[in-house]
Parts: sequence; structure tokens; C-alpha cells
Amino acid sequence: MTTVLIADHHPITRKGIVSLLRNSESYDIVGKVSNGNELYELLKEKSPDVLIMELDLPQINGIMALRTIKKEFTKLKVIIFSSHPEEMYALSAIKAGASAYLSKTVSTKILKKAVERVARGGIYLNDTLTQQLANGTTNDNNMVVKYKKLSSREIEVLNLLSSGKRNKDIASTLAINEKTVSTYKTRLLKKLKVDNLADLIHQSRLLHIS
Repeated sequence: MTTVLIADHHPITRKGIVSLLRNSESYDIVGKVSNGNELYELLKEKSPDVLIMELDLPQINGIMALRTIKKEFTKLKVIIFSSHPEEMYALSAIKAGASAYLSKTVSTKILKKAVERVARGGIYLNDTLTQQLANGTTNDNNMVVKYKKLSSREIEVLNLLSSGKRNKDIASTLAINEKTVSTYKTRLLKKLKVDNLADLIHQSRLLHIS
């Protein structure tokens, strides 16, 4: 079961997210907070798998706070649920360590889809923004698009590689054989368009995947 912490200073938003997820056996809501101080306390106390937070949470500073949170809680997956336009903040949020950026205007279906993907280790961006990134010229933009195309299993293997695990360890963790791990590594090199394992790990860390 995926544990989820919600951080938003609007009570109706917190209640809405709880209502959306509470009927699923896949999620356990471990807390709801309305400011930065409460957020840090519960992150330390509960160690949730996923954090759904707004950028304008009182007592913390948006993107800067996100970077700090990801440095301290490296395994935490963060979904930014914001009133700010995606084209203004989404890429910055992803680069700072978020796994998804959603506008508060999205449907409940989209929010649930994003939570499901992030819980599995993926990144979620809407189709319009993904296309904009695909047409961009910077390497960082292209990396986001490439990463978004990875399967859940490829992301798992990449996470383990980035944390320094050997093929044997990865095979044991994922209950697959070492030959299959090698196959995934080959796919990752091709999909992320890098030549060696060092570059592969470097790209994943630039996106704060590990």
C-alpha cells in the first residue's frame, strides 16, 4: 500500500483529495497539513511514499522548499498540485525533484491517474506540456520527455542502478534474472540516448529520479 501525505492550505482541496483516494485499497492517507512546519513534522514522523503539495504552502518557499525536501527525504515522490500555470512552473518543479506537476483545474480522473503513475515510480506531465517539451531545444527538456516514455519496470531498474546496485542485487530485488537486468540496461541506454552506465546514472540524477 502506498502511503500519502497531503499538504495544502485550502481545507476543501485536502478533503477533495482524501475523498478521491480513500476508497482505494492502494492508498493510505497518513496525514493532512496546511503549512510548512506541519509538513516537515509529518514527513519526519510518517515517512510517506508520496507527497501531494501546493507550491504556495505557507511558511515555505515553493521550488526551493521542494529541493530541500527531496534532499532530506530522497525516496519521497512529490506531486505538485498548483494553481500556477503548468507552462510557468512544471519543468522547474520536475528538475527540482517533483514526479508530477498538475494544475488544480484538472479532472479527478487525471489527478488519480497521476497519483497512480507516480506511486509506481513514473513522472506525470499532461500531453500538451509534454509536446511543448518535445519541441524544445534544451537537453533538460528532452530528458524529461525521454524519461516519461520509460516503462514502470525500466524506471525501477534505473532507480536501482542510480543507487549503486549491481546486476545481481537488482535481479534479487525485482525477482528477475541477471540476463533480464542486462536487457533492461540496454533498453535504457537506447531510450535515454547515452553510451555508458555512468552517463545513464548522471541523467537520472539530474532529474532527481533516484
